[in-house]
Amino acid sequence: MEKSSKIYIAGHRGMVGSAIYRKLSSEGYNNIVTSSSDQLDLRNQQAVIDFFDRERPEYVFLAAARVGGIIANDTFRADFLYDNLQIQNNVIYNSYKFGVKKLLFLGSSCIYPKLAPQPLKEEYLLTGTLEPTNEPYAIAKIAGIKMCEAYRAQYGCNFISVMPTNLYGINDNYHPQHSHVLPALIRRFHEAKINNIDSVEIWGTGTPLREFLFSDDLADACFYLMQNYNESEFINVGSGHDLSIKELALLVKKIIGYKGEIKFNTTKPDGTPRKLMDVSKLHSLGWKHKIELEEGIKFAYEDYLKKL
Repeated sequence: MEKSSKIYIAGHRGMVGSAIYRKLSSEGYNNIVTSSSDQLDLRNQQAVIDFFDRERPEYVFLAAARVGGIIANDTFRADFLYDNLQIQNNVIYNSYKFGVKKLLFLGSSCIYPKLAPQPLKEEYLLTGTLEPTNEPYAIAKIAGIKMCEAYRAQYGCNFISVMPTNLYGINDNYHPQHSHVLPALIRRFHEAKINNIDSVEIWGTGTPLREFLFSDDLADACFYLMQNYNESEFINVGSGHDLSIKELALLVKKIIGYKGEIKFNTTKPDGTPRKLMDVSKLHSLGWKHKIELEEGIKFAYEDYLKKL
């Protein structure tokens, strides 16, 4: 990418898209195209065709998606499947149609089978049954990977796919029911602290293991891969380290300064037992994360407080 290249970030207001925008801006890229969801509904085929026809971007970061935590995924199953398929289909197809030089598609670690060997290697895709609670979202993201592969195979499009681990960071979603686990914990512990609530309930047993990556680290990886990776196979992005939900809860509790008790509701689902990404392929290309979890949670909490 040249500094003057026209770059479209789909989903620039979300946590990942805004991090990519910050990264590109800091690197001196000054021809970035964006359009918010109220201006452009990426589910609308004709609207996306008109947008690409008008703007003619040279590079595309596809960070737009309908996302949420375990409750949202399991409650809005049809919406998660339909919305994500529509967004992907429209952006990937029109990137082909209007001659985009390179597209980066962002997926999710939930694409892997629920009981896949750990850590998760890229070749484990489609080797087993998915986690039921987020199956619709996972199927949509798998379709996006395969669509990028298919357009490369049939038309020679340089479309790459990146699968990040669990993300958190600036501009995260702190919705009380629909957020992911880390922002949900930040909100719950903060509210319990300021309201002097003596305990915080957390779903499940606390034993599942999860890996986390700060959103600005992901943006840095995407920028690196857009310049250095041109293969058909998707690539994992993560820290290569995980911890239990209980350990995570204790860390967030410490950072926020909450003094009460943690209670685990074992009648609620745990989700996938473990989701640790094998990032050896990415490390072999020369990229590693920079922001460790405790430092990143502090950044995220500061951002959360600014938005109250």
